[in-house]
Amino acid sequence: MTGDVRTDPSSSSIIVYGTKFNGSGSGDGDGVIQREKIRPYTRKLFNSIMVTIDELELVVKVCNSAVNHRCDVRHDSPGLFFSTGGYTGNLFHEFADSIVPLYMTSRRYNGKVVFVILEYHHWWFTFYDEILAHLSDYDVIDFRRDNRTHCFPGAVVGLRAHDDLQIDPAWTDDNTTIRDFRDFLDRAYAPRIKEILSQEPKHFEPEKESKKPKLVIMARNDSRKILNQGDLIKMAQEIGFRVSVLKPNRPTGLARMYKILNSTDALVGVHGAALTHFLFLRPGSAFIQIVPIGIDWAAETYFEQPAIKMGMKYIGYYIFANESTLIDEYDEKDPVFTDTLSVNRKGWNYTQQIYLDPQNVRLNLWRFRAPLTRAYYYAVRKLNGSSKVDS
Repeated sequence: MTGDVRTDPSSSSIIVYGTKFNGSGSGDGDGVIQREKIRPYTRKLFNSIMVTIDELELVVKVCNSAVNHRCDVRHDSPGLFFSTGGYTGNLFHEFADSIVPLYMTSRRYNGKVVFVILEYHHWWFTFYDEILAHLSDYDVIDFRRDNRTHCFPGAVVGLRAHDDLQIDPAWTDDNTTIRDFRDFLDRAYAPRIKEILSQEPKHFEPEKESKKPKLVIMARNDSRKILNQGDLIKMAQEIGFRVSVLKPNRPTGLARMYKILNSTDALVGVHGAALTHFLFLRPGSAFIQIVPIGIDWAAETYFEQPAIKMGMKYIGYYIFANESTLIDEYDEKDPVFTDTLSVNRKGWNYTQQIYLDPQNVRLNLWRFRAPLTRAYYYAVRKLNGSSKVDS
């Protein structure tokens, strides 16, 4: 919307005024010549969640230019309206539905854009503070609670979104890619990481240890846990890794997570929202996703494809039936194992009830040693500056 744009929270409206539109200087009795409704959230095909998103009405009005319309707060920069409702609270969706689309939509303004938020969550803006501060130079506006009339020279309502955690350069004006987003994260978190480092005590590793590649195991707190994680740690150390176990939680803060993973050579984790942290790995790092039974499509779509486009050395490890705790409930010949597509066709809720919520993993360490060793030698070659690191 371009022109004299004003908010009206009482009617959930955004109005653009002008003296002439489409060659016409008249409209209905209120001067309205166009109305359109929009729910500014990116999951347009997910009807069950879209109906929960607050709706905005976009209104075009013609008026006499001499009429003095109320304006409580006048902004010199355009407004960008979007919702932080929907699947907010799930890290994957926060990045896929909001953060990456917000980056794509707002970057062309170079900070000169005002974020106007529907379904405002204070914790969300605290959690993503470093990112948001690098996309907008201004305080955010809570559309529902701020009853003042805000006036803008233009507005964008909704966010541009491509595939999950991906940016298609063909759909951008300047061939932007997901690697550009990763570079942006580096710039956004650099000041905070510098501050964290200045506050932490210095740790000195023996030279022998410091030359070992660093492996982070992403531990889960609920379902899809690695039940023999202790044995996995020992095996990884025997192979030659320095091993850390990371349990993500909101109080940790994204800046600290970024600091840890930005200095990591390899990441291992079972499919789930926490693996969204792979975005914090440096391009060229090794990323092993452990894929439970029945989640092949989600694992490939949500993490494998974005990781490859981001320049990771991606390795998928698909567990066998005897590595899943589902074997304690179902016979190995049950369709739960033999025909996962038929189970998934019953809907996402069914997939969640069968494959996501109750399933844990007992890794066959003899099997898993091969991909882990592959990741180790890849990381060693990267550390040594070898150009032959693809195998």
